[in-house]
Formats: sequence, structure tokens, C-alpha cells
Amino acid sequence: MKKKSILILSFLTLLCVSGFALQRKPKNLLVFSYTQKYRHKSIEPGKESLTKWAKQKGYQIDFSENPNDFSDDNLKKYNALIFLNPTGTNVFTDSQKSAFKKYINKGGGFVGIHAATDFCFEWEWYGKLVGAFFTNHPKIQEATIKVIDNKHQSTSFLDKEFRYTDEWYNFKDLNPEVKVLLALDESSYTGGTMNGNHPIAWYHKFDGGKSFYTGLGHRDECFSDPLFMKHLEGGIEYVLK
Repeated sequence: MKKKSILILSFLTLLCVSGFALQRKPKNLLVFSYTQKYRHKSIEPGKESLTKWAKQKGYQIDFSENPNDFSDDNLKKYNALIFLNPTGTNVFTDSQKSAFKKYINKGGGFVGIHAATDFCFEWEWYGKLVGAFFTNHPKIQEATIKVIDNKHQSTSFLDKEFRYTDEWYNFKDLNPEVKVLLALDESSYTGGTMNGNHPIAWYHKFDGGKSFYTGLGHRDECFSDPLFMKHLEGGIEYVLK
């Protein structure tokens, strides 16, 4: 009887240890920053800041500018894909698009930063995933940002309104299913063309996965700004849950 109790106790201990190990399994992130034409100077500072943050969190992080990394075998290693200012059209082959889509279908997370909307214009599915496509932008300038949703982890720490300097994109083909987090006050700067309805950060569940996008992140300085990084980190944590 005593031997049986010891065996049961050992089995339960093994289950607890195994469960703890599974819980402690690190999150794996893939940061993709392929550029076809224009290349943002903020890509390198962005990589550095994300590396420091991932190390603090105990996450594994890889970087890629190679569309060939979008295969079923490779993508299944990652909990989230972070598109850090990529640019270009017709970047992915049909098989790479299929692998990307399967990844999202199976619950994958997607984070788009700034120029992620200036990418893959030919692919309607991608446009719906990221939430919109870029059209144009005025010169870099300060603008007032309104917090539309202050309950999300990417915005809960922000004032109801705040001033910020960046390159403000105008968008087309906005996915009506996105949940807006931040919006620009077009009366506070010059060059907004969205008739006062100008979202600049949003999130949504899409096609089996989760997506977060922020239009901030053009300038190098964004990635050394604690406010922007906390906003971005909150978006990444959202798609990882």
C-alpha cells in the first residue's frame, strides 16, 4: 500500500513538473522587415528595442527579410509575426501566401507597425488582416491623438488625448471589423484626408487569429520612446494571449 502511494505521489509530481515546463515554454516571435523600395531608418532601432524587450520577457526572437521563411514548417515555430515597416508588392509566392494564411487560421498572432499597411497591396486577404492600406502622408509633424479605447493593454496607460510627432498615414480599404484604439484629430495637423474619421491604431480577431496594428513607428525616436514602446508591447501581448 505504501509503495502504491509513493508511485501515485511520484506520478502527480511528474505531472506538476511537466505542466510547469509547458507553462514556462518561451514565446517565439518572428520580426519581418523585408523592403522592396523605400526602407525606413527606424527598422534597425526597432530591432534593437524589440530584442531588449524580448530578453526581459524571456521570449525568443528571430529576424527575417526573406519571404522564403514563410513556409508551413517554419511559421509553426512562432507565436506571433511582427511586421516591422516592410514595403513592397507581390512579395510572396502563392505557396508562401498559403502558409501565412494557414498560420493565422490556426490561431497565429500578427502585429503590423507603421509601413505594414504599405505592403502587399495586391492581396486583399492581407489588407483585411492588417486592417487597411496606406494611400499617402503629409510631412512629419505633431498631431493630437485621441484614445478611443482605454481598456486595451496597448492604450490603458495613455491620457484621453495626447500630442505626438510622427508621419501620419492616410488609409483606404479600412476593414470595418477592426476595433479602433487610437484616432487622429485631423484639425490638429495638416494633411489628413479621412474626413475626420481617422483611426491610427486598432486590433481585431481575424480568420482564426489575432491582429494588432499601429500607424506610429516611422521615426527612429519612436523605438527609444517609453510611451510608444509600451503601446507596441501591449499590442504584441494582445496577439500572444
